[in-house]
Amino acid sequence: MTDPVKSQTEVHYEILDFGDLNGWAEDSHEDALQTFLNTCNDLNDPDWRALCGVAADAKNARQFFELFFRPVLISDGKDALFTGYFEPELDGSPVRTPRYRYPIYKMPDEARTTRPWLTRREIATLGVMDGRGLEICWVDDPVELFFLQVQGSGRVRYPDGSHIRIGYAGFNGHSYSSIGQELVRRGTYQPHQVSAQVIKNWVRRNPYDGQELLFHNDSYVFFREVSEVPAEKGPLGAMNRSITTMRSIAVDPSFTPLGAPVWIEKDGKKPLRRLMIAQDTGSAIKGAQRADIFIGTGDDAGRIAGTLKDPGRMIVFMPIQRAYALLPESVQ
Repeated sequence: MTDPVKSQTEVHYEILDFGDLNGWAEDSHEDALQTFLNTCNDLNDPDWRALCGVAADAKNARQFFELFFRPVLISDGKDALFTGYFEPELDGSPVRTPRYRYPIYKMPDEARTTRPWLTRREIATLGVMDGRGLEICWVDDPVELFFLQVQGSGRVRYPDGSHIRIGYAGFNGHSYSSIGQELVRRGTYQPHQVSAQVIKNWVRRNPYDGQELLFHNDSYVFFREVSEVPAEKGPLGAMNRSITTMRSIAVDPSFTPLGAPVWIEKDGKKPLRRLMIAQDTGSAIKGAQRADIFIGTGDDAGRIAGTLKDPGRMIVFMPIQRAYALLPESVQ
């Protein structure tokens, strides 16, 4: 595990006191500690692994974080932005039928070695996936399938009541383009009007133009079956471990180390002050002050996640020596 890497943009680091964290004393530190323990054994860096050993025996969660970490505010000149994501549930079938005809694909070998590979439009129209046995299953709604790719993982319910779980396997190498922003650019909606549900409804009302809108995003995500993950646990994140509702976040790992605790001060209509763990990534999550909060599984979580777009700030907890090593020599 490595420390955050500076991008070409100037990055600033400021060490804060725990007293500077708004709402720190009121959080459930034990819940955050248990989420931290889900992935800390997978950290290869010796400093982090040593902390993981201490965490397993910690009798007081708040004391553990305050003794062994320092809060570090990392900024890159961009405003903070918090969004939400969730684990969708789609209706599908293990075989193709007239209703279930939209495939969820495994990743073809050439997409791993050719970067970038084909665009979303080319994958859908050139027939390059046909007859290769790459279909995991079929679903009944191309719009929900598109948003499944945005989320990166989900569940598929079969007609007999059983279900499978699928997780992110890779993508075609093209940059993610927001179709919500494209609707705003066209003047179809104002920024405050756009949500996942609004986009879905528009695509369904406008089948041809809706398909063209989806093609605006060249990025295409492939999946793998991960049904070995118990139903009561969350989907797998970027660390190949289950993530936790309202305690796991997706971050930009070039600034925030995966596995690190991160203090969230999200503003907006429903302010949130909570210690979360950076256990996931996302192609749209870029920047030092950018985080995607895992809301949970199912439609209710999806409705909440689809409307979350708030300012605030995030503070990364770093092992003490690592924290001070980030500062310029003149202020150490």
